[in-house]
Order: sequence, then structure tokens, then C-alpha cells
Amino acid sequence: MERQREAWSGRTVFILAAIGSAVGLGNIWRFPYVAYTNGGGAFIVPYLVALLTAGIPFLFLDYALGHKFRGSPPLAFRRLHKRAEAIGWWQVGISFVIGVYYAVIVAWAIRYFFFSFNEAWGDDPGTFFSSDFLNQNGDATVSFDFVPGVAFPLLVVWVLTLVVLAFGVQKGIGALARLFVPLLIVMFGILVVRALFLQGASTGLDAFFQPNWSALSDPTVWIAAYGQIFFSLSVAFGIMLTYSSYLGRKTDLTRSGLVVAFSNSSFEILAGIGVFATLGYMASLSGIAVDEVVESGIGLAFIAFPTIISSMPGGPLFGLLFFGTLVIAGFTSMVSVLQVPVASIADKFGIGRVPAVLSVGGVSAAISLLLLPTTTGLNILDVLDSFANNIGLVGAALVATVVVAWVLRRLTTLEDHLNSLSSFKLGIAWRLFIGVITPAVLTYMLIDETIERIQDGYGGLPDVLVNTFGWGAQILVIVAAVLLSFTPWRRKEVELEHVESVKVGEKQ
Repeated sequence: MERQREAWSGRTVFILAAIGSAVGLGNIWRFPYVAYTNGGGAFIVPYLVALLTAGIPFLFLDYALGHKFRGSPPLAFRRLHKRAEAIGWWQVGISFVIGVYYAVIVAWAIRYFFFSFNEAWGDDPGTFFSSDFLNQNGDATVSFDFVPGVAFPLLVVWVLTLVVLAFGVQKGIGALARLFVPLLIVMFGILVVRALFLQGASTGLDAFFQPNWSALSDPTVWIAAYGQIFFSLSVAFGIMLTYSSYLGRKTDLTRSGLVVAFSNSSFEILAGIGVFATLGYMASLSGIAVDEVVESGIGLAFIAFPTIISSMPGGPLFGLLFFGTLVIAGFTSMVSVLQVPVASIADKFGIGRVPAVLSVGGVSAAISLLLLPTTTGLNILDVLDSFANNIGLVGAALVATVVVAWVLRRLTTLEDHLNSLSSFKLGIAWRLFIGVITPAVLTYMLIDETIERIQDGYGGLPDVLVNTFGWGAQILVIVAAVLLSFTPWRRKEVELEHVESVKVGEKQ
């Protein structure tokens, strides 16, 4: 008898898993900075517009494709049209690349969780992070000397990720989400409450929420809002498409999507409150303005926050909470990212979950452990992240919307599928958002980013790094996507599996 497709035990587990995927490191260290530098409180306006006109509509598109065609991205797009399979593999490739470097950030957070006990970073967290911890090559030249202090926690992250994936959708990913997503919310809630009672917290919040209404006339602010929504909701990675393929046939898809989208956005705003209340304390302590201590990304998490932790009452406990939330948010997202290529390889070659996990996870872990715990690892991560998100993800999302909406003209079919199951009905507005507004914004983002990267390179880094891990990695992903789309399927098994999944879904 052919194997049946795995399934969530219910809609609640799916929602928790989807929230665990969407709520990641970018919510904590990217959104506050993006909002602050793009109009402060006024940024909420373009942010909500982007959420309603692009984020949620694309989330619905992912749900419709995954749920209707009961497959990972390559299988779902192939069932949409046999020549569309490469789009699915493109999404798989992006997830693969992100998984390779995302794991090392989780590994850093694990080390810093333990560093918080005795504030091991000392009086100069910046030097400790780049020199003592990462042993980074300061002159930005290419060097692959090994850094054992990063390699060991990275290996731990990969082992735990593969174990969770090997247990499957319900017993692995679902169980992880049921335990860690509520824990993440509680821990981060405590963190935010503590930050609000710090000296100078109100100053930081004033800086964060003070609206600069003139910013709304700047097109780059609106583009920043759309970019943040795409990056934070896990759309176009293939994650939400894959997760929705494990749902029962009668699941309310649009209401589930609304819960996930607004939960993600609420967490982002909560993160902004916590981060800026803490930065307000740092500014107050130093006697300087908030804009002089504002940082984003890795600098915020591993340099600014350790500085704050060392200067505040009960700093070690605050550090444990902060880096604990980073570990949980990063790990749940990491698992979801790797599930995409695992599910796709299992579908394509008709192999079981464990062989798929070992093959995909083994290759990705090997690449990650070879490149990232090195003296050039931070620069490689930076380049991979920028190109995967700003070039690869945007390009894949653009092609997917254009093909589905204009080439294949399947939006009405997908809309009917969503409406047949859901309490929140879609109409012409959804087709307008997916078919016109989203492609227009994505086109602008892709052209602007491509021109800038060609003209200016990236961050002053050597061309060999940018060309190899930036342009080279994205070209390799596209070439691999095309080649895999021409690789024969085990067609009999795929068709029988599709029939079985329909029967199982109808019983749920």
C-alpha cells in the first residue's frame, strides 16, 4: 500500500506551527529598526497597508496552492501546471540557502544564553563578539580558519533540527510548536514588562512611536513596509504552502491565515516596544539621544543588548530571557525552513521521511559546518542573507504571482477553493492585490536591489565573496530548480498518494 501524506492533528497545531515559523529573529531585531528609521509611529500606516494588500493575500495564495494540490512546492506547482514545477524548486532552493546560514545565528544565541550567566563579554561586547567569539578577519579578506567555539553549538543546532524533522509533521514539528510557541510568548512578555520599568524606557518608546508623517510621502518608506511584511510572514519560501498541505480537507483556511498574520504583526509591535524601552534605558544611562544607540540585526542582539545587560540591575536574568527568546524563535523558524526541502525531496523521489531528512539535512549541515564557523563566516552569512531575501525571495515571489495570475490565470480557481472552505470570503479585491499590486511592488523592489548590488557591490566586501555567495548562490539555485524540474517523478506513487490524501482529508 502506498504511503499516506502526513497530517496535522488539528487546525490549532497548524496555527501554532505557522506562528512559530513566521515569528523569527527578524521580528525581534529587524522590525523595530525598520519602523524607527521609516517614520516611527507613522510607519504603522504603510505597514498595515502592506499587510492587508500583499502579506495576507500572498499567505492565502500559499494556503490555496498547498491545500488544494496536497504537496510540497514542486509538487503543488506541478499539479497546477506541469511546466510550473521549477517555481516550486526555486522556493525550495531559497529555503535551503536560508537554512544553511540561519542555523549559525541560533548557535550564537545558544552560546550567548550561557554567556549571560557571568556576562562573559566583559566591558567591550563589540570586541568580544567579533574578535574573541567569532575570531573574524578584520580586514574583510577571505579566510577559512576554523572557529571551534562556533562549530560545536552549530553542530548541536543541526542535530536537534534533524531529530525534530525525523519525528515528522505531528510528533516532531507539531509537538515543538505546541511547547515552544506558548513558551516564547510568555518569555518575551516577561522581557517586555521588565523593559518597561527601566529608567528611560519612556524616552525610548517616545522615539519609537513618535510619528513623522512627512515620511509617508517617501516611496522608499512604503517599499520598506512591503519588504518587512514579505520577510516576516514566511511567504514565498514554500513554508506556508508546505504546512497547509498537511491540513484536513475541510479546514477554514482564510480565518487561519488571519490568525497567523495578525499574531505575527502583534509580536513585531511587541518586539518594538521591548527593544526601544531597553534602548531608552541605554541612552539614559549614557546621557545621549536614543538615535545614537539604535542598532539593527546582529549588532543589536550581540553587541547593544549585552552592553545593556551588563549595566542593569538583574542583568543576567534579563540576558537569559532575551537570548532564550532568540533561541526559541530562531529554532522554530529553522525547523520550518528545512521542512520545505525535506518534504520536496520526499515527494519527488518517493522516499520516506527519515531518508529525506538525512539526505537534505546531511548536505545542508555539511555546507553550514564547512563555511560558517570560520573567520570569514560572518561575512558569508551577511552576503547569503542579503541576496537570498532581497534578490532570491523577491524574484521567486514575483515569478509565482505573475505565472499564477497572468500566465495560467488560475486565481479564480484558487479563490473558489478558499471560499468553499472558509468563513472569510475572498473576491475581486484579493485578485487585484495578488495580480496587480503585489507584482508591481515586487518588480520595483527587485529592480532597485539588483541595480544597487551591480553598481555598488555589497558592504565593501571583496568581489569574490559577493560574486560567489551572493550572485553565484542565487544563480546556482535557479539552475538547480530547472534541472530538478526535468527530473522524472515516481508518477504512479505521486498520483496514488494524491488520491489517498483526499480520502484522508475528507474523513477529518
